[in-house]
Amino acid sequence: MEDFKGVIIEESLEDKSVLKKMTIIQTKISQVTEKHKTPWIKQWTLHTVKITENDANTIAKELSLALDSKHNWYADFKNDYYHYIIFKNKVFFIDRTQKEQYTIAKVYGLSLGIPEYQVNFEANTI
Repeated sequence: MEDFKGVIIEESLEDKSVLKKMTIIQTKISQVTEKHKTPWIKQWTLHTVKITENDANTIAKELSLALDSKHNWYADFKNDYYHYIIFKNKVFFIDRTQKEQYTIAKVYGLSLGIPEYQVNFEANTI
């Protein structure tokens, strides 16, 4: 079993209680710039998190419900084999060796208006 790691932006969540269900390893605050495309907030609170493999699917679903419904965000976490990419009410569970699966998640993110540089997901090359 391998834990998942990712970065969750606290300001992307309407329901922040989901953060209590994961281990926060580190927190960093980043001031918002024009590049972030989030002018309605002043900072991003970036939590580096660890999620057990047993909890990953449940937490992914909870994150999809907890994300801001007024603005389009995504959250993600991964291990060496799988990558969860989570949008409001939609979860992609990706085999990291399958580039096509990443393309589908990227196209979906772009369709929501998320900037391209933020949805440049990378497949693992094995």
